[in-house]
Amino acid sequence: MSHQPDSLASPAEWENLRALAVAMATEAGQMAIADRTDALSLVDTKSSIADIVTAADKAAEEHIRSRLASARPDDAIVGEEGSNRDGTSGFTWFLDPIDGTTNFFYDLPGWVVSIAVSDANGFGASAVFDPVADEMYSAHRNGGATLNDSSLSVRTSTPSLAQSLVATGFSYDSDRRRSQAQLLVELLPQVRDIRRLGSAAKDLCLLAKGAYDAYYELGLNSWDLAAGWLIAVEAGARVEFLTAEGVQPALLLGAAPNLFDELAEIIT
Repeated sequence: MSHQPDSLASPAEWENLRALAVAMATEAGQMAIADRTDALSLVDTKSSIADIVTAADKAAEEHIRSRLASARPDDAIVGEEGSNRDGTSGFTWFLDPIDGTTNFFYDLPGWVVSIAVSDANGFGASAVFDPVADEMYSAHRNGGATLNDSSLSVRTSTPSLAQSLVATGFSYDSDRRRSQAQLLVELLPQVRDIRRLGSAAKDLCLLAKGAYDAYYELGLNSWDLAAGWLIAVEAGARVEFLTAEGVQPALLLGAAPNLFDELAEIIT
């Protein structure tokens, strides 16, 4: 997902796509907050009993899909709740209408609306909206990342991994969770502490904000990581897959550049 000089869109066009992502994320987040009580009357499961989806997830994604059908009818869509469509423009939108649905279900903070758009060279514009905190994170290619109206910059003052705050997440699959817990046993004594929020998109934004020094997770989907990846990179983080291309589940690591290699060696 590294930046390339050629692109389907000019810098001004990426800025416009960023504004569209911000607008759609705001609308979807406000819908989810307003409809939360009713949405919890319709809850289903997906990959496992721990992997839940509410009516608000589906309604928010349908709203974004409808907006894109009007504003960007030739673009492709990859949506967590199934709003997939092929496109002819070369642009693809990645939609996670509620990233952190478990938090949403339990009325905990830390769920967000995550929207990103890419071209052949990677992610080009994105928005992550936290309606509970009223925080809008956004970025576009070579245009920097912001939280509301303030520029974001990854923390670069942490001198060593032993002094770093590291975030992670866990799979819905019970066997994979067991191996992830075993890794924590090895990692925890080597860092300041571990955090687990429950939203990959928000975790990557908190890395961009400097609230974390690093974040890693195994087995993320494209819609989980797309928007936050760009925001973290534009804030100065190093974000890469540590597994070879095509290997699944993929292991993602985002970190302050001075901590990346040492942490990568431990978790791979």
